[in-house]
Amino acid sequence: MARSRGFDTDAAVERAMGLFWKQGYRATPMPRLTELLGIGSGSLYAAFGSKDGLYAQALRRYCEGLVAALDRDVRAGDDIRTALRRLLLAMVTADAADPERGCLLVNAIVERAAHDGTVRQVRTAMAAIEAVLAEALERARVRGELSGERSPVEVARFLTTFIQGLHVMSQARADRAFLEPAVAVALRVLD
Repeated sequence: MARSRGFDTDAAVERAMGLFWKQGYRATPMPRLTELLGIGSGSLYAAFGSKDGLYAQALRRYCEGLVAALDRDVRAGDDIRTALRRLLLAMVTADAADPERGCLLVNAIVERAAHDGTVRQVRTAMAAIEAVLAEALERARVRGELSGERSPVEVARFLTTFIQGLHVMSQARADRAFLEPAVAVALRVLD
């Protein structure tokens, strides 16, 4: 008979995500992870397979939350310009509040660009972000909020790239006075 796991794996993934997000993968040693999770290394390996396995689950959780929040925000009922402006400026504000932490998605690809599993996860997340934005832009086009010049997919791809650039610039300590005009220019792609 298999023993039941003596800890909450969902809570462990959540706590590990916070630590990886704050410190990065390389700077998070196994002893610190097991201490934070309150488990032994054997339990960590049994539940997640490895530090990589735990990191992959933490990154997946982050990405799922990010995409769900984005979808919720662009469906907020406002016209697409208002919704996107509010979303982009909220990102600027959140990043400015903790610039060292940055975006876990950006941190992951910068730190682990040589790790195929991480690259696949980041690409999947970027594709999901693009899809959410493309759907929102298509809905806006149907409502007459956008011109028919650019395809929603092209605009979504640009915005996906711009969002990641905002996160990077925030980590470089660009302030709101610097980033707000950039957001205004980016939104002109909707004209």
